[in-house]
Amino acid sequence: MINIQDKANELAALIKQSAEYKEFKKIKDEVLAEESNKTMIRDYQKMQFEAQAAYMTGQEPSSELLEKIQKVGEVLQFNPKITEYFTAEYKFNTLVSDVYKIIGEAAEVGQNLFED
Repeated sequence: MINIQDKANELAALIKQSAEYKEFKKIKDEVLAEESNKTMIRDYQKMQFEAQAAYMTGQEPSSELLEKIQKVGEVLQFNPKITEYFTAEYKFNTLVSDVYKIIGEAAEVGQNLFED
């Protein structure tokens, strides 16, 4: 009998060996070692989460919040290491999303949701 948790642990180990994870981890450790980078990234991500939460509840985020997100995003883009961090994070998140999609399709998660 197959133990699903054992297979999940094997998959987790494979993900940690992936180029996407290794690159993300390396850049993340470098970028977040500087307290100012860590603070800016954390604040930016909190604001993005706030905006996403508003959209998910059917509300429009405030124009002040959207403007602040844009301004902070522009400032972050001037830091090449932070830009590299966001690129690596995106690539790693894409890998994880692909794995989730494969598992979801196999388990038929969310399928036939809108069919009669």
